Amino acid sequence: MIVSLLSEAAVGLVDTLMVGRLGRDAVAAVGVGAQILGSVSVVTMAVGTGTVALVARHVGAGEVAMVRRVTGQSIVAALGLAAVAIVPVLVWTGGIVRLFGVEPAIVERAVAFTRLVMLAIPGGAVLFVVGSALRAAGDTRTPLAIGLVVNAVNVVLNYVLIFGALGVPALGVRGSALATAVAFTTGAAIGVALLARGGLRVQVAAADLRPERHILLRLARIGAPAGIEMFAMQMGFLLYLVFASHYGTAAVAAYFIGVRILALAFLPGIGFATAAAALVGQSLGAGAPERATEAGRVATRMAVRFMSSAGLVLFLFATPIARLFVDDAATIEDTRWFIYMLALCQPLMAVDYALGGALRGAGDTRFPLLTLFVGLYGCRLAFAWVVTHVLELSAPWLWAALIGDYAARAVMKAWRYRSRAWQRVRV
Repeated sequence: MIVSLLSEAAVGLVDTLMVGRLGRDAVAAVGVGAQILGSVSVVTMAVGTGTVALVARHVGAGEVAMVRRVTGQSIVAALGLAAVAIVPVLVWTGGIVRLFGVEPAIVERAVAFTRLVMLAIPGGAVLFVVGSALRAAGDTRTPLAIGLVVNAVNVVLNYVLIFGALGVPALGVRGSALATAVAFTTGAAIGVALLARGGLRVQVAAADLRPERHILLRLARIGAPAGIEMFAMQMGFLLYLVFASHYGTAAVAAYFIGVRILALAFLPGIGFATAAAALVGQSLGAGAPERATEAGRVATRMAVRFMSSAGLVLFLFATPIARLFVDDAATIEDTRWFIYMLALCQPLMAVDYALGGALRGAGDTRFPLLTLFVGLYGCRLAFAWVVTHVLELSAPWLWAALIGDYAARAVMKAWRYRSRAWQRVRV
């Protein structure tokens, strides 16, 4: 699971590394576009959360037909929501980009990148749902194989389209967006073909794609809080970026580089969160609540060990890692401090992610939403406002707001898990 997620995260990492050769303005422009992409993607991620909870329950109960139907309805819901979500972004791209408070020189590049990268949303939606269903059923190898293909397509096309090769003109940031769109669309096509062919733990036939109201409502009931959580998270990240823009382009570029590094650093947490979600859901479906409880505990312990080790590596090699992405001295310095704060957050993030996955696997998606508002808005953004507008401290203090955010979330989720209230949630 971790290797699979590493492959997916590498898509964004490769984008940043290659675009970094074009300068910090290009990094900031792609970062803004990636933030918008993430905001739009939350609707499909919400469907994926419902998919995991329902597929895992039905797998645990041995209800093969329902596994197939839930997966088919999830694909339908994800595609429909993706089509609706990208329209306002395409219509108001310029205005949305300017909300980030970036310098005028970055706006044009960010608009161009964002409009093209929206083409990745439908394919990404289907790919995410297919992967969610397979992982909920215990198949983590097939999503890994698909992810490796997606990554390979992205790397090759990035090189060809960003810098110009094989007779293709250099498209710069536009090339990065187009490469991402083609890569995710390719992955989605492969995923659907494999489900339709049969032979996997999850299968889908054409009949399963006919809308079924009651299944769609079940997906909405579980996925809606997760979708609100993810959207609120993206909005919180947007506000945090606005605070970062107060310190100039170097801080904005450092933030986006840090986000790419973060996408790698928390992979063990997401990996064990996904494993916990599948095992908790399957165990509850099989009527084994004690086994479900132990699955979450073991996943959390392992996540803490993995991520604490990753945090140590990040802390020791912060400066060399920053220099991999950009050669601007100011950006390197801001990035170095961002990495330090990420390193300190790793054990807290491990608890947050692993227990969050266990709760969502049980269908308890409302409590994680509450922890987000307390941690991200009540701790991180409040502290960022004080640092930026009241005390007027330097950028490293802004990055320190991460620690309070993840500490609050970790403590609240640990309390919820110990209460076992999640075992009584109906899906």
